[in-house]
Amino acid sequence: MTTKANLLQLLVFLLPVFALAQTATITGVILNSEESPIENVNIKTFINGTKTNENGFYELKIPANIDVDIEFTHISHKKVKATLNLNNGEVLEFNPILNVSIEQISTVVISGKKRKDIEGIITISPAVIRKIPGANAGVENLLKTLPGVSGNNELSTQYSVRGGNFDENLVYVNGIEVYRPFLVRSGQQEGLSFVNSDLVENIAFSAGGFQAKYGDKLSSVLDITYKKPTQFGVSADLSLLGGSLALETASKDSKFTGIVGVRYRDNSLLVKAKETETNYDPKFADVQSYFTYQVNDKLELRFLGNASLNKYNYEPQTRQTNFGTLADPLALLVYYEGQEHDSYQTLFGALQGSYDVNEHLNLNLVASTYHTTEEEHFDILAQYRLGQVNTNIGDEDLGEVEFSEGIGGQLNHGRNDLDALITTLEHKGTYTKNDNDFKWSIKYTNEDIRDRLIEWEVIDSAGFSINPPTVDAFNDQPYTPYEGPLAAFQNVNARNSTQINRLQSYVQWSKKSSIGEHDVWYNAGVRSHSWTVKGDDITSQSQTVFSPRAQFALQPNWSADMLFRISGGFYYQPPFYKELRNANGVVQPNVKAQQSIHLVVGNDYSFNIWERPFKLTSEVYYKKLSDVNPYSVENVRIRYRANNSAEAYAYGLDLRLNGEFVPGTESWFSFGFLKTEENIDNRGYIARPTDQRLKFAALFQDYVPNLPNFKMYLNVVYNTGLPGGSPSYTDPYQYQSRLPDYKRADIGFQFVVVDAKKQFASGWKKPFKELSLGFEIFNVFDNQNSITNTWVRDVYSKRQYAIPNYLTPRVFNVKTSMRF
Repeated sequence: MTTKANLLQLLVFLLPVFALAQTATITGVILNSEESPIENVNIKTFINGTKTNENGFYELKIPANIDVDIEFTHISHKKVKATLNLNNGEVLEFNPILNVSIEQISTVVISGKKRKDIEGIITISPAVIRKIPGANAGVENLLKTLPGVSGNNELSTQYSVRGGNFDENLVYVNGIEVYRPFLVRSGQQEGLSFVNSDLVENIAFSAGGFQAKYGDKLSSVLDITYKKPTQFGVSADLSLLGGSLALETASKDSKFTGIVGVRYRDNSLLVKAKETETNYDPKFADVQSYFTYQVNDKLELRFLGNASLNKYNYEPQTRQTNFGTLADPLALLVYYEGQEHDSYQTLFGALQGSYDVNEHLNLNLVASTYHTTEEEHFDILAQYRLGQVNTNIGDEDLGEVEFSEGIGGQLNHGRNDLDALITTLEHKGTYTKNDNDFKWSIKYTNEDIRDRLIEWEVIDSAGFSINPPTVDAFNDQPYTPYEGPLAAFQNVNARNSTQINRLQSYVQWSKKSSIGEHDVWYNAGVRSHSWTVKGDDITSQSQTVFSPRAQFALQPNWSADMLFRISGGFYYQPPFYKELRNANGVVQPNVKAQQSIHLVVGNDYSFNIWERPFKLTSEVYYKKLSDVNPYSVENVRIRYRANNSAEAYAYGLDLRLNGEFVPGTESWFSFGFLKTEENIDNRGYIARPTDQRLKFAALFQDYVPNLPNFKMYLNVVYNTGLPGGSPSYTDPYQYQSRLPDYKRADIGFQFVVVDAKKQFASGWKKPFKELSLGFEIFNVFDNQNSITNTWVRDVYSKRQYAIPNYLTPRVFNVKTSMRF
């Protein structure tokens, strides 16, 4: 009788499933704690099941619109259970991690779309970051393959998003905002990004229309989460560009976890491949740590620390750049004397306490300090010859300058020093009940910045000094006597001691609901930001702005898996110290916050091709900017006018197709269209320095079918030319030429010696959990990309020539990665 009753209950339970024949799909890759795929994981529900393949990939059909319990089991790993309730036709990517000796969460409940997709945030696997080749490999290298994100300098980690500049991007690590150096002027000086790829667990990126919980910047948010280890492990990466070492551990009761990463980088391989012969001695190193301690069931303490030391010693010797046309080839020969010594030292620490009052309420308190001391000292004399090139094939002097059209020299001097101390105290809270999610924060920041800026440049042509651009009189010696005063071509001399106090707060509300059979999600919030600028010889100025923002997402109950989003609001960027300092180095305390009215409309379409999951993401956006602070860009250094004298706009289209073009691997193709212009002093609209009209990028992963341990990674970027290359003093209305298009392809090959599927019980391979050997080719097609121009004068014709400063040519690198 009992058996019949159980069978009857089962039939009643299954009847709606069979009657409606509505199904959803769950797919993903199952990894172990070392982020390696696990083969032959059993995945089962009450009606069916499957197993993962050799790449850890699985796909399973489940009934839609009901709670379905799914169990993931493997003979050598702990079991994981998940409860899902998906809509008809929905495809959900779920990538659980199975641990060997640590207890798993008993049940994971997932319902509907993942929150990150709803919020318009792109998530990226950390494993991809550590494999994709690039001259500056890391998170930023990967971001530059996304639509709307541009970077025309492979030596730099800086990027611009949808018409914004490098200073308009927010970066968070475990909810704590981090900063970039102030004085860096070229990509080869930058050294290491703050984000250590070896420590990363989650990566989330938004190119605009983000929530009120994120800070006051105009363009984008990069939200990084560092790992909480579950067991002891060591990883190391070595290459001709440097190396990294990461150590992670956890106590037996899992109350304490810690991860520490050490990195060293040497850009000599890249810089010495450029056209300028140099003595180059860089030392870029840092140590990062992230510790957590679970005091009790309610209280957890966390500490994030970073110490970095970047020393850059540069002694150029000679340079020859050939340019011009086949009919009129020219060359610039430069002989250097002098050197540059730069130093950037940073200490950062943040202590966070998280307290769960009850199941609905969580309170956080964060205290952080950022201290940077930066020095930029240089004296470099460049003596040049500009002339015609010998083009006679077979001549022993082929390629040599045989007739000089211009000679001259340039002496650059700099003694720039900066000391900045930024201290922050923030309270954050979260209250969740009945599908309503409330978040709030109040944050106080004190910025104490002491700065000395001394720079001058003297230029001569044929032995006679060139007047500065502000002087109308032209020095036409030796043909015409000149009786005016001699002055440096450029001269900046300023000393500042500035304090900025900020009080920021936000409150936002989110709710997941439904309209008929369709799922909807709402988010609305507002930020406030008050700041006061004061200092030596500075009249105190205070200002306040309010920033309302909102998001709405709709997932229709269609057979096609579609998600529609719309977001926008008022976005303000109160000036940071660099934006207060004008071209002469003088702080302007009355600079207003730049404002952007931002609207983003997007769609996600998930579908299957070749029985594998794909997703097409489309977004159109429009920004209307006011109180714009105009600037010029030279390499990666931004110089502001500090006067809010412009208005601007930006609009565009971003497309991204990602999926498993090769089974078990994720690749994507990106396309972006952008137009952004500004109107300075009501003189009419012209292209902004970041007006990157077209962008195409591809990130592709593959492996040899008959030799799956041999893998290939391809990173391709094409960007149309930016406005620029003009001298920093040039009126942008008189100079709207563009730099050449940026074209670059990097490729990497990896042979896996040891991984989760190839373990060894004896021999030299036994200690390794993972071991791979790699070979990389940067700039495969040896494209000559340029980021700035050097301007020289022909004394005879009075013409100025723009000689491109080329970036890195084709470079070869070898690397190895290992985990213990």
